[in-house]
This record gives sequence, C-alpha cells and structure tokens, in this order.
Amino acid sequence: MAVITTARRRTKRVAGAVVALGVAPLALTGLSAAPAAAHGSLSDPVSRVSACFAEGPENPRSAACQAAVAAGGTQALYDWNGVNIANAAGKHRELIPDGKLCSAGNDKFKGLDLPRADWPSTPMEAGSHTFRFRATAPHKGSFELYLTKAGYDPARPLKWSDLEEKPFAQATDPKLVDGSYVFDGTVPEASGRQLIYTVWQRSDSPEAFYACSDVVFGGEGSGSGSVAAVPAPAASAPSEQEIEKGAEQSSVEHGGHGDDDASTGAEVTEAAPAGDTGANVPESTGANAPEPNSVAAFPAATAPADEALAETGGSSSTSYLAMGGAAALALGASALFVSVRRRSSGGAHRA
Repeated sequence: MAVITTARRRTKRVAGAVVALGVAPLALTGLSAAPAAAHGSLSDPVSRVSACFAEGPENPRSAACQAAVAAGGTQALYDWNGVNIANAAGKHRELIPDGKLCSAGNDKFKGLDLPRADWPSTPMEAGSHTFRFRATAPHKGSFELYLTKAGYDPARPLKWSDLEEKPFAQATDPKLVDGSYVFDGTVPEASGRQLIYTVWQRSDSPEAFYACSDVVFGGEGSGSGSVAAVPAPAASAPSEQEIEKGAEQSSVEHGGHGDDDASTGAEVTEAAPAGDTGANVPESTGANAPEPNSVAAFPAATAPADEALAETGGSSSTSYLAMGGAAALALGASALFVSVRRRSSGGAHRA
C-alpha cells in the first residue's frame, strides 16, 4: 500500500507539472500572435502610394496612378502602408537595386517605380519644413530623408546615385501626433520637379519602410534637369475615413503585421547582385556600386521585459520560434507524463 500511495503522489506532482508546462505553450502562442506595430508612409510631402490610394485604387484620377494600377494592380494601393523590407537591417542600398527604390524591390509595388514626370506632387520650398509620417501603428525607429540631386530626371528610373549622399533631415523616435510622426527638417535649395526618398528603419527589428514623395520647387513651370516639370494633379494624403474604409480590402494589418510578414508581402530580400540596376528597367548608363548605407549594423533584436510585444515588435521568425518552442514543451510534457504513469503502474503491480 505504501508503494501505491507513493506512486499516486508522484503522479499528481507530475500532472501538476504537466498542467504548468501546458500553460507555458499557450502563453507563448498568445505572445507570438500579438502583432508587431510598424506600418506607414510619408503624408507631408505626400508619398506616391499614398497619393494614388487617396485618389481611389479602383478608379484613380491621375494618369500616373492609372499607370501604376495597370502595372501592379489595385492591391498595392490598398496596401499603401506596407512598402517595406522585413530584414533590411540598415542595408537599404545593398538590398534595393537601382530602378526599384520606390517599391523597395517588392514586386507588388512595381507600379510605383514607373519613370514619369506627371506623378501627383506636393509644392515644396527650401528652408524649415515640418514633415509628417502617417503611422497606422506607432513604433520606435529612425527616419532619414534624401533629396534628389540637381539634374534629376523624373522620366528616367530612379537610382541611388540620383539622391544626395547624406540625408537632409533625420529624426529618431519623433513625437506622435494624431497618428502621425512629426519632425522638422531644413530643405535645401532646389528647383523644378524633385523627389524626396524616406527610409524608416525600426530600432528593435531589421524591418524598414520606404516612401517616394514627388515634390515641385518654384511651381509646375520650373524645369528640372533635362525635363521640364509636366503639369500634374496636386497630391493629397488619404483622410482618416479613407484609411479606415480602405483597411477592409487591405492585406496589411493596420495594427501591425502577422507571422513572417506574409500580410505585407515582405519576403526575405536577398542583396542585389553587383551591378544590378533593376530587372526590366533599361539603363543607358551604368553606375558604380553605391556605398553602404550610413545606418550602423543592426544588433540582435531584444524585447525589454517591461514592454509589451506590440511595442517592441520582433523579427519575422519570432512567431515560429515561439510556437515551435511551445510545441516542443507540450510534447516533452506529454512524454514525461506517460513515462511516470508507466513507472507508477509497474510499482503498484509489483506491490
């Protein structure tokens, strides 16, 4: 009888451990399902994708946005806040080939790379300017804004060499006002049609977001490079009502993104081959390989214990690791329980 009692007590203790282990996988699964918060696009000056989304994905008004839909479909516009690379880690120039800067090398957004001088634009002046980046979910990170050089030709594919080497405006963890990051910068002197290229690199994850904003200095009549600015509609940022309505048809979660960035289409991006100027984008002149981006090498992402997952985010593999660990714990607990029961049964029988 003493042996039987001891075996039963041992079984109860193991059962309690199994219950505890069973809770851990559920907790881990719950954490992995929490969305990482990071999506958005520049709204002042208005980015191409935002302007086309505001015009209406199904029937955009401008010729440029109509061409973008013809090239890449309407889903790219509904997903206006998802032009990203999941594993950028500051290697923007290495990962994005010339001719594909506006799409960040993501084929879904290839319509944004069309070289034309009639994209909806925002009037711009040199001097102090307050920039706004509409974030459908807030997140820590840094912004870098680059302006195209004098002589930029909007009718040619955009290359890294078309941008000034250093950003003219930078901000780290700027304040969030009514759903938009707001920060100031000094716009350099320029003339005619130019482009502002925005990079938003998350500080707790290798993921980065990108935006092309067409701007015009000195009015539409001013020339830019070898091409005079072509009259085009003024770019308008989407209203909150348009954002809310469009979210119903977006494949991008407006509160964050799901496992492996599948919802944003941000597949793992390999570095562009040396000399690659963009597939299907003809170039008449070659360009030297660009210097690596100034952003420092990205350290391993860690989540502080006192912050929620939605605030710290995680890499694209976080969910799978958590779920895999949960499954392993569950299987291990099950095996342990069965093993103890067998030993207990054997002891009782022998008694």
